[in-house]
Amino acid sequence: MTTRFTAACVQMRSGRDPLKNRDSAVALVREAASRGADFVQTPEMTSLVERTRGDMLAKVGPQETDPTLASLREVARERGTVIQVGSIAVKAGDKVANRAFLIGANGEIVASYDKVHLFDVDLPNGENWRESATYTGGDKAVLAETPWGLLGLTICYDVRFAALYRALAEAGASFLSAPACFTKQTGEAHWNILHRARAIETGSFMISAAQGGLHEDGRETFGHSIIVDPWGRVLAEAGSEPGVILAEIDPALVIDARSRIPTLKNARPFTLERASHVLATQAKKA
Repeated sequence: MTTRFTAACVQMRSGRDPLKNRDSAVALVREAASRGADFVQTPEMTSLVERTRGDMLAKVGPQETDPTLASLREVARERGTVIQVGSIAVKAGDKVANRAFLIGANGEIVASYDKVHLFDVDLPNGENWRESATYTGGDKAVLAETPWGLLGLTICYDVRFAALYRALAEAGASFLSAPACFTKQTGEAHWNILHRARAIETGSFMISAAQGGLHEDGRETFGHSIIVDPWGRVLAEAGSEPGVILAEIDPALVIDARSRIPTLKNARPFTLERASHVLATQAKKA
């Protein structure tokens, strides 16, 4: 049986200064490790929350020189802790990649993932978001090896696309993640239920660190970093303030949930049929 481990989500309120954000992330990750975390996850945009395109591009560089990534690799080596960097902004041509990293306990980068689904929306409260104007979307789903099983890497808005999580679970993921910078409005409506749904649908753990509160660039994020078990039970959830949540993860619960409700095995192919021709025939007869 795979060993149990302690997972932690680091909740942040990243601002417009990458070095201050780095220092906050390092302090919180160290706190999580000191409290017994074997696996620590930071939120989306750990290194920088900046909505102005020009300022964003001026403050980011390639991943090879990113100070947050370098510092968290050092913390992983120092503490012998697996760290998932929810995402950082890195230069990608004339745009930015929203990129997640899994760092092994030896400080080496195990995997990286570029956010596939970009948040281009107009919200009812007047907020407008066009991530595609600044970010370049990824086109690959990524599974990463951990000492406890496979982890599916996703980011924020991805959580609304159930097919991505099913594909990761069918490929062997026991743990799924959607570290986020969720808006307060959409978070209040959907954050908790989406995480419980993705966990239940796939019989997987969902582990998602989040940004929370009012940021320097004017946005307000929901927070509520969350850890959900494969039966849909919330094991730990934060509020809106920066901090750390922890939960014990028992990989055996994945096997249990999938044996009780075997949706991954029971899925069947199907064809789609439109019934409009039937309705038209009935209308003529009437």
